[in-house]
Amino acid sequence: MPITPTQNIWHNGQLIPWEKANIHVMSHVVHYGSSVFEGIRAYTQGSSAGVFRLPEHMQRLIDSAKIYRMPLPYTVDQLCAAVVDVVEANGVAPCYIRPVAFRGYGEIGVNPTKSPIEIYIANFPWGKYITASEGADVCISSWSRLAPNTMPSLAKAGANYMNSQLINMEAKVNGYVEGIALDRNGYLSEGSGENLFLVRNGVIYTSPLANSVLSGITRDSIITIAKHLGIPVVEQSLPRELIYIADEAFFTGTAAEVTHLRSVDQIMIADGKMGPITTAIHDEFFALVNGLQPDRYNWLTPVNVKTNEAASV
Repeated sequence: MPITPTQNIWHNGQLIPWEKANIHVMSHVVHYGSSVFEGIRAYTQGSSAGVFRLPEHMQRLIDSAKIYRMPLPYTVDQLCAAVVDVVEANGVAPCYIRPVAFRGYGEIGVNPTKSPIEIYIANFPWGKYITASEGADVCISSWSRLAPNTMPSLAKAGANYMNSQLINMEAKVNGYVEGIALDRNGYLSEGSGENLFLVRNGVIYTSPLANSVLSGITRDSIITIAKHLGIPVVEQSLPRELIYIADEAFFTGTAAEVTHLRSVDQIMIADGKMGPITTAIHDEFFALVNGLQPDRYNWLTPVNVKTNEAASV
């Protein structure tokens, strides 16, 4: 989906024009993938707007950077304030927000420690990531997720997403909306950019973090919502074939939000329609983020912008 530029981008503590947010071609990140990032959404609640689970996203950014020995010179609160500043400066909501930290222009070579750390935060309008209104047709990828002790799955790192690109491109070339990766032991892991949930006999199942799964903020939110609705949730290793006989299946993520799966490997999941449990989760999630339900978990950080309800994601 094309990016619609906004006016300002936050860079190392200052707002700069969108067109000035450039890096040198010899920056370490260009050659070695040394970046960590987040994807965040701001939603509208009538005439107001709120950023979804902003502190949790900023904490994960700091955690990802720490794993890669990339200490960020800002606290969670400072980064949250920066997000609010750039969203309010651009006056765009609803929107997608992209903080990214990376090793910049310094030295060439694998060792990154003498390259400066750069942090940018951008926001822009962005709609549905997976637009299949009747449900997503997906496949099991021939590419596996990264094995433990190779590249850390708990870090949301740019380099990890080379693996995601292979999964996604293979799926698209073969006519699917998205691919699902298995872990090194052949258990279900996740999509190229989404966490995966299955429903069988009234129970929600999802793979644990040990199965090379990113610790998704939306994943955690859906587990919280399910428990509030009285739906049992089990985290355990899931064999590939379980998805074929699931009653329901759905993706979650900042981009994907809650997207139900219609088929996997051309095998229909039940009747292919969004099932009752996925529907309950979907409806409760959007009621919370869109202000139709009270913000009982304090998940929304308010931002002062003139909202564009017609562009609501």
